[in-house]
Amino acid sequence: MLISGLLEEAYEKLFHVQNTTKRGVESVKDVVLSSVIIIISGILIVWLSVFLYTAFYYAYVPNISYIRPVNLEFKSCNEERGICSFPSAFVQLTNKQQILMVGQPYKINLQLEMPESPANKELGMFMVCAELRSRDSFLAGHTCRSTMLHYRSTLLHTLTTFTFSPMMIFGATEEKQNVVLELFDNFEEDQSHPVTIVYVEIQSRHIEFYSANIMINAHLSGLRYLMYHWPILSAIIGIGTNLFFIALVCILSYLHFTIYEDSEDDDFNYEENKKIKGKQEERGRKVTNDLEPRSEAQFPPSFHVRINVGRLGDAFDLVIKLPRYLGDLVPTRHEQRETGLPFNQPHCETSIVGVV
Repeated sequence: MLISGLLEEAYEKLFHVQNTTKRGVESVKDVVLSSVIIIISGILIVWLSVFLYTAFYYAYVPNISYIRPVNLEFKSCNEERGICSFPSAFVQLTNKQQILMVGQPYKINLQLEMPESPANKELGMFMVCAELRSRDSFLAGHTCRSTMLHYRSTLLHTLTTFTFSPMMIFGATEEKQNVVLELFDNFEEDQSHPVTIVYVEIQSRHIEFYSANIMINAHLSGLRYLMYHWPILSAIIGIGTNLFFIALVCILSYLHFTIYEDSEDDDFNYEENKKIKGKQEERGRKVTNDLEPRSEAQFPPSFHVRINVGRLGDAFDLVIKLPRYLGDLVPTRHEQRETGLPFNQPHCETSIVGVV
């Protein structure tokens, strides 16, 4: 009995050491795995925040300007010099379905590069008309505006020519003016009829020009203005906001699933403990039934035993009848751990005096 008890205690200590080592290794693995998951999640959250802000920027902020050349055409005269019709041109803005952003106001200007020739000075004011049409020739807008060369006196013209004459000789500058005429000051795109064609007509047969361009500029305001003119500050605020909300959602999701798994584990442990308790009660009842007194015919030959009980303080002798095989009635340590029965073995000495 003493040797078996020592072996069982050694086995229990070894089992405890193994469990402690296993739990330590598992805790280290969990820490490493959690650290890797946190690092990877952090990198993904940062890249996702940058991607979301970039996508929002290109979807929300339009292109600030579009420039298209205007190739003006006219009919030449057969008998006289000059032109016999108003210069006009169809300008195709895009080959796609749409170029302008819906809901965004635009300014549409016509830039004319005109020489300071006597004909243009004598021309005075002239009219420029424009039409905005969709791919299906729907008229989205029409306007006519007047303009002229900027006036310069003879003295100012002479002084300018004298001052810039060296550059004029080498071709670095010319006697010309860039006339910018605003055709539409607050045009907004119609989603059902997007503008793809601009028709321009200069209503003068005596005008002289070098080139012409259509310039479309987005009139930004509010958040679009801040995002375009303050890109770095807007990017920091936008990416930081995305980081905060994405991290908050991830943390709340992690806590939700962790609490849910813990509740499932608690329910499972409760059911398992209930089953184990039931088994322990059943085994306890079985052991109690085995220890109940039996009839004389059921007992095998017994021994007279003298017991000195040290716990009671005074030793006394008892003569009782016990079965021949005491191990059949006394539960082992393994059975006591499984059944949960208390193991309170008093310090006692036994001596066999003879067979009855």
